[in-house]
Amino acid sequence: MLSRLKALQTRPYLVALLLGLAAQLLFSVHLDRPSRILFDEVHYVPAAHALLDLEGPRNIEHPLVGKELIAAGILVFGDNPIGWRAATSLAGTATVLAAFAFVWLLLGSMRAALVGAVLVALNQTVYVQARTAMLDVFLGAFLLWAMVVMLWAMRGTPGQVKRRLIGAAMLFGIAVGTKWAAIPYVALAGLTLVVIRVRDARRAKRPLAWAFERREQPHWPGLDTARALLLLAAVSILTYFATFFPAFFYARDPLSLAGLILLQQEMYALQTQVLAPHTYQSDWWSWPLMLRPIWYFYEWDDGAQRGVLLIGNPVIMWGGLVGVLACLWAGFREKAHRPLALALVWIASLGIYVVIPKSLGFYYYYHLSGIFLCLVLAAAFHHFDRGRGKGREEWFVFAALVAFAYFYPILAASPLQNSQGFAYWMWFNSWR
Repeated sequence: MLSRLKALQTRPYLVALLLGLAAQLLFSVHLDRPSRILFDEVHYVPAAHALLDLEGPRNIEHPLVGKELIAAGILVFGDNPIGWRAATSLAGTATVLAAFAFVWLLLGSMRAALVGAVLVALNQTVYVQARTAMLDVFLGAFLLWAMVVMLWAMRGTPGQVKRRLIGAAMLFGIAVGTKWAAIPYVALAGLTLVVIRVRDARRAKRPLAWAFERREQPHWPGLDTARALLLLAAVSILTYFATFFPAFFYARDPLSLAGLILLQQEMYALQTQVLAPHTYQSDWWSWPLMLRPIWYFYEWDDGAQRGVLLIGNPVIMWGGLVGVLACLWAGFREKAHRPLALALVWIASLGIYVVIPKSLGFYYYYHLSGIFLCLVLAAAFHHFDRGRGKGREEWFVFAALVAFAYFYPILAASPLQNSQGFAYWMWFNSWR
């Protein structure tokens, strides 16, 4: 199947269009199920209403972007389940397309790009988050597109590089304006730029100062390192603060410039507060193993027992761990920098939660890491296949599709037989 796509190798935009339509269809079918608020929609849908009415601050623990987008969906489609979730479904599609674009730019392979994008669509956490009015799917979409544009900016004329780097910085700022969990990725983007510049200097047998002072560089040409980092930081910070613009027009407690800074302090206090234990809390080390998924919904709704379980696709989530090891091997033993870089991104995405001051963790924090696993798998298959077209990734994608179909009823709030119907999918007691 994938081996027959050579004719489309030079038509990535057509492939992306078809992929986007398929992803949007997947995420949109029965988007109104369940017909009631589920899980943390209880926080974000009312916050979106407050934004629509410019009523006043609500859910100030997180910035405004995700709630603004949920509000836009309600404005267009009405105050109903489709309106609540329309924007998140689009963000899910944007995430799939960003995965396609990233792998295409990184590896230049249509096969690998399609594998990465399809695995993202099937990894189950993206599917559930794309059909739930929460913030994480927006976070993933903006961050992944920021990475795409950052990668795109590595080549081009000095003018193109500067514009693209500004675009990447704006996307990073919008991602931070969705959830503060994006902040470490802005720092990682800057660190990546420095590491690549230093590597380029070593390859060219130049002094280390060359990596920081010269504008004539193989990657991100036209900008010296200090200016590139300053541009990335300044634009992302300004964009972040710009996302609070609607709050200046609240009827109650409108924001002021001084209040904008005080709000950041309040948000930090809320982000770092010690919370009471929660039924679905879990530790970061358990997320790759999927020890504690989360029931977003399990109630009688619209004439049937229905459930929505946030659980990863076992084929992808567990198989992806093998992919990480394979990419690390390729990087350290065969000097394959691209697979190594993706493996390190996944490690960093998990390591962030080792150090950030959160008193409780939840499996949905693994959303970004689950996306990166799909990119890791695409890179691993591409590297070890070495253009021989053996089709191993096709079998892997097929296995992931079978697993997705198996779990689909408790991902999509399909009717179950009775109140105990969930037991069919409970492989371990910790999944209950």
